[in-house]
Amino acid sequence: MTWPDNGASAAARHRMAADLAGGGWSEWINAFTTVPRHVFVPRFYRQDTAGAWQSVAREDPGYLEAVYSDDALTTQLDDHDVPTSSSSQPSVMLRMLEALGADGGNQVLELGTGTGYNAALLAHRLGASHVTSVDIDTGLVAAAVRHLDTVGLQPTVVAGDGAQGCTSRAPYDRVIATVGLRMIPQPLLRQAAPGAVIVAPLGYGLARVTVTGPGRAVGSFLDTPAFFMARRADGEPPRFEEAAQQSPTLSRVPPTDLLGRLRFAASVALPGYHSCSWNDVEGRLEAVGLWTPDGSTATAHVSGAVRQCGPQRLWDTVEDLAEVFDGGPAREDFQLTITPTRQVVSHGGPDGPSWELPLSP
Repeated sequence: MTWPDNGASAAARHRMAADLAGGGWSEWINAFTTVPRHVFVPRFYRQDTAGAWQSVAREDPGYLEAVYSDDALTTQLDDHDVPTSSSSQPSVMLRMLEALGADGGNQVLELGTGTGYNAALLAHRLGASHVTSVDIDTGLVAAAVRHLDTVGLQPTVVAGDGAQGCTSRAPYDRVIATVGLRMIPQPLLRQAAPGAVIVAPLGYGLARVTVTGPGRAVGSFLDTPAFFMARRADGEPPRFEEAAQQSPTLSRVPPTDLLGRLRFAASVALPGYHSCSWNDVEGRLEAVGLWTPDGSTATAHVSGAVRQCGPQRLWDTVEDLAEVFDGGPAREDFQLTITPTRQVVSHGGPDGPSWELPLSP
C-alpha cells in the first residue's frame, strides 16, 4: 500500500489507534493503525464562534491533530451551508465494526460510502473483493474511489440509493449503514444471507439485528450513544410560524428532557425527528422546537407553554415518554423486531411499551 504519508501523520495515526484500543488490540485496531484517515479527509469544515463554517485543509494549523482526533468531521456542505457528509467519529466506527462481527470470507455491504474511510477499513481487514459500498452522491463516490486508489484498495463502490442495496453483489453476510435511518430497509433484509448481521444507526442509537428469515430480523440496540447524518430523503420543513399561531397548552415536561434524558426514546417514538433550540442573550435555554418529516411541528418554552401543529401532536408523545421513563432509559434495554410488514421497537421485553417504525426509509 502506498499513500502520501510522513512521520508526523504516521505518529498521529498510531496515537489515535492506541487511544481507541485503550490498552487492548484487535484486527480492527490494526486497520485504524494502518489506514490513513487524512487521505480520506483532505479538507473538512468547522464552525467558528459565530457559527460560520471555515474550511480546514492540510496546510492549515491544527489540521493533522483534528483529523486524528476522536471527532466526527464535516466534509461537505450544500449551497446553503448545510452539512451533507462527514467522516464519522472513530470510536463509534470502531464500536460498529466490532458489533458487525465480520470475519474473513464474509461479504459486506456498506450503506453510505461518504469519504471512503470506513470502506477502506473494511477492505483492509476483510479484503477488497469482499466489500461493496453504495452512496447516492456521485461526487462523493468519485472522490472516495480516488482516495481508495491512493491507498491501494479497490472495493466495489457504487453510485445509487443505498437503501436499495446492490443486488448484483448479494447475498451479504454483513450489512453496515453509516447514515442515519428511520428503519431497516426491506431490500437490505432481502439481500442478506440467513444469519446475517446488520448494524445501522436508528435515531440516537445503533441497532444490531440478526436476519432470521426473508424480511425478518431480531436484535437490540448497542449501549453506545450515536447520531449520524440522516439519509437524504424528502421531508417537510418545520412550520414554526404556523405553530406560533396555535393556542398554547401547559406541559410539566421541561424542554431539557428532550435534549437530554428522552433524546434516544424520542428518536424511536418519533422516527426521523429533528430538533433545535433557542437561547436568550445570556445563552440560557428559552425553548426547543421539534418536527418530523410529515411537517408536524411543536415548540416547548421553559415556561411550560407548548404550541403544536400538523398531523401529529409531537409534544404529546414526549409527555407520554416522560411518564414511561423516570430517568434516561438505557439504549441496550430496547429491542427491535422486524417482519416483512412491521418494524417494532420495544422496551423491557414483549410486554413493555413499543413503537412502530415507518415502512419506508
